[in-house]
Amino acid sequence: MKLKQNAFARLALLAVAAGSLSTAAFAGTTSAKSTAAVTPAPEEPFVTGNVTVMYETHFISYGQDVWGVGNDWGEAFVHPSIELDFNLGGGLQFYLNTWADINDQGVTTIGKNVQEVDLNAGFYYTTGNWKFQLGYGAWCYGSQVESVVDAKVSYTSTLNPFLAIHGRVADEIPFDTGVVGQIGIAPGTKLGAVALSFPVTVSFDTDNFHGGDAGFAYVSAGVSASIPLTKHVSAIVAATYYHTNDSVIPNPDSDFVVGSAGLTVAF
Repeated sequence: MKLKQNAFARLALLAVAAGSLSTAAFAGTTSAKSTAAVTPAPEEPFVTGNVTVMYETHFISYGQDVWGVGNDWGEAFVHPSIELDFNLGGGLQFYLNTWADINDQGVTTIGKNVQEVDLNAGFYYTTGNWKFQLGYGAWCYGSQVESVVDAKVSYTSTLNPFLAIHGRVADEIPFDTGVVGQIGIAPGTKLGAVALSFPVTVSFDTDNFHGGDAGFAYVSAGVSASIPLTKHVSAIVAATYYHTNDSVIPNPDSDFVVGSAGLTVAF
């Protein structure tokens, strides 16, 4: 009986020892799932931007038909632009852009057929679905300079609503300093690879901002299509209908349609 008890004792000791070895062997081991490599999110580039060249039937500035084209689509206006966006982190971007009006409608002191060059700088701040913009612009035409301040709040959703304030803070032109206030929506969708947008804007002026009274200035509604041609190049086609208030913006025609077509290169 004693021999049997000793045998059982030895077996028990061996079992405990084997269990201890097994535990030790797996104590520092992790599963394949926990050791799988995690691919870090790609870093956002410090500088992005775009170069765009548009052909348009009119030059419209906040509802004003600048060159008085009205319903005549026989004129050609070329509007090139460049924007650089600098990623400052935390949703903050600094932007620089320039835009030009090129046509043969008048005598220019800037360069051959270059009637206007605008220089703008400011900040974008994005948090969640909200985007905020605040910037300053120097708009140069002939020997005159118009200084403006722009502020905009937009929200990404089905309707993409926005509120914008455009202020003329100093100028060398006959119109007064003042403010344009705008509200609108820009719902969009995709048709295959083509991105469609349907912007609607309602705008209001202070007195003599566009040479008329204060109040409701215009309403516009349009459709635009961005058609990708390559990874970085897209074609843009758009048409926008304007109804302007003659007593606030004395345009040649109070109702007209603006056509646009061009290319944009993103980088």
